Amino acid sequence: MRTFSTSAAALPPTVLGAVGKAWDEVSVSFDRFCLAAGMEALGTMMEKDAEEACGPRHGRGEGRRGHRWGHTRGKIGFHGGRVELERPRVRGLAGKELALPSWERAVAEDWLGQWAMNLMLINVSTRKIRRAVRLPEGDVPAPAGAGVSKSAASRHFVALSAARMKAWMGSDLSALDIMVVQIDGIHISEHLVLVAAIGIDGAGEKHPLGLIEGATEHSAVVQALIDDLIARGLDPAVPRLFIIDGAKALAKAIRRSFGRHTPIQRCQIHKARNIMERLSPALHAAVRRALRQAWELDDADKAEKLIRNLAQRLERDAPGVSKSILEGLDEILTVSRLGLPAELRRSLACTNIIENMMGTVRRVTRNVKRWSSASMALRWTAAAMLEAKKGFRRLKAYKQLPALRVAINAHYERTSNKERLAQQAKAA
Repeated sequence: MRTFSTSAAALPPTVLGAVGKAWDEVSVSFDRFCLAAGMEALGTMMEKDAEEACGPRHGRGEGRRGHRWGHTRGKIGFHGGRVELERPRVRGLAGKELALPSWERAVAEDWLGQWAMNLMLINVSTRKIRRAVRLPEGDVPAPAGAGVSKSAASRHFVALSAARMKAWMGSDLSALDIMVVQIDGIHISEHLVLVAAIGIDGAGEKHPLGLIEGATEHSAVVQALIDDLIARGLDPAVPRLFIIDGAKALAKAIRRSFGRHTPIQRCQIHKARNIMERLSPALHAAVRRALRQAWELDDADKAEKLIRNLAQRLERDAPGVSKSILEGLDEILTVSRLGLPAELRRSLACTNIIENMMGTVRRVTRNVKRWSSASMALRWTAAAMLEAKKGFRRLKAYKQLPALRVAINAHYERTSNKERLAQQAKAA
């Protein structure tokens, strides 16, 4: 078994003395030892800072920048909460208080806020934050003002999640080689919908791109999200594949910003689910088998013919479903028409990637009992999306992404030539 040790020579003599004193005083609990040793060491370091600014006690040396001004008590983060200790005060020759570098560094570490945020992201209730960071049997105290109460944890989460959301939603996207964009919405309440976007770059890495709120998945809401992505560096002139769940508002906004011939893939899983929900159970097996066969065909024309035959067979038993099968048929087979390899086609034929992220959002926010405002929903959802990013893995078929780039470029060139010839013919 390996053992780890710290060389005594690596620690200053003053700190070694503080550690030894702490160990003599509390040799029962390791947590108590760490707390006492840390407080003693920090006190020694602050006294050293005060001596550098004021010179030795009762001294009248030249070059001193201030003089001692007694002591005061302050709080620093420890063990997920705050502990109180005494620190010296130094007042400058001009009358203003001088900051002690060791104290400034100690209070600058926002470990308490990070503890609160991480625990809330893994569904620890704010009422249980104190128990999560201070075990009931432990002897590290949590007195009043330790910063582990329900309200304090909530304040820490609000401040840190708002700062992280602001940094993320203002980040530059121009350096990302985004080839695929998935857009979907999540219903937070009856009159609040959040629309999110996630991108896949040329190496198969997944990146949460943006988030916006609205009353419904209206084209104006989606357009606002797309405008924000473009303003942050997502070049609309670069050919990309878009994947959506089938909402017409999404397709309308995408084509308005990225061009009429932008390839859009509608989620095949959503399509099959919508069809099954309207059919009697007796028809489920046959229809599911026909759809799966169509999705797996390499030839888009044969796949379209198979789906049209299925719609024709259902005209007598379910005429409404027959029309639904043919609705948006071109967008359902976009990945097949691009001629992508089978493995890549399976990865990009559905919105599973963004649905997985939305599942993390639902898990993270399940303890929220009431959404007080849209800003609260945005903060929680942004925090959950960044939490989901920690578990992202590369696209399974990432090695085949060069084939997607070639296919999309060929699609853009082909559609541009057709449009140019049509304009020339019309002008003639």
